[in-house]
Amino acid sequence: MDGVQPPPLRSLDDFLLSSARFAVPDVRNLDRWNNRIINNLLYYQSNYLLSALLLLLLVGYFHPFQLLVGAMVVTLLFVGFVWAAENQAPIRRFRRNHPTVAVLVILLCSYLFISVLGDVAVFLFGIAFPILMVLVHASVRLRSLKNKMENKLESIGLKRTPMGLLLEALGQEQEAGS
Repeated sequence: MDGVQPPPLRSLDDFLLSSARFAVPDVRNLDRWNNRIINNLLYYQSNYLLSALLLLLLVGYFHPFQLLVGAMVVTLLFVGFVWAAENQAPIRRFRRNHPTVAVLVILLCSYLFISVLGDVAVFLFGIAFPILMVLVHASVRLRSLKNKMENKLESIGLKRTPMGLLLEALGQEQEAGS
C-alpha cells in the first residue's frame, strides 16, 4: 500500500455532462470493450467511489442491518477469492483467463448466500446496483486524451491508485493502460 494515492475527483462536466462523450461499445470486440472499462475504472475511480457511496448511504439509511450483512458477505467472499487465487494455482489461472466470470461468480455466490438470509432486495439495490451503474458508465464512456495519459502513467507504475490495486487483485493488471 506504500505509494498508493487516490486520484482527483473528475468534474461533473467531464464525468456526465456536456464534455462527456458516450457510445455503445462494440460487443463483438471483447478485448477493446474490456480495455475501455478498465481504463475508465482507473480514470474515474474517485467519481465511481463517491457515486457508489451515496447510493450505499441512501440504502443504508432505510435498511442499515441488511446492508451491513450484504456488505460483509461480499467483502468476505471477495477476500476469500483473492486469498484462494493467490494460494491455489488452478484458481489463479481461472482468474487470469476469465476475469469477468470470476467477478460474476463472487457476485452470484454473494447473492445466493444472502438470499438464504432473506436480504436479497437490499443486496441488489445497495451493493449490486452501484456496481452495475459503475460498469455501465465505464462501458459507454468514451476515453479522452487526458484519460489515456493518466492511464498510461498508472500502467507504467508512476502512479498507484486504489482501483489499480483492486484490478490487480482481480487479475486485470496486464490490460490496464493498453
